[in-house]
Amino acid sequence: MTYFTWRESGLTTDCASLEAMAARFEESASLMRRMAEEGFRLERDGDQQRITHPDPSVFEAWGFVSEESPVRQLTLIPDLDT
Repeated sequence: MTYFTWRESGLTTDCASLEAMAARFEESASLMRRMAEEGFRLERDGDQQRITHPDPSVFEAWGFVSEESPVRQLTLIPDLDT
């Protein structure tokens, strides 16, 4: 019998059929299109792909947690005494 090994391990690990895999990919594609419409972008950093959004409140509203370094995540509060 001829075959090939499916090596994707995150999205379809729990799928029991090709139909289930197709449905999972379709759901994911729909989500990615909605994210693109909301202003999310895919950026490459070396061999990594990062999903970004210029507005942190939109990013958080979608339930994502920023992987920026803690220093970059800090919002500076102006010193009103000066």
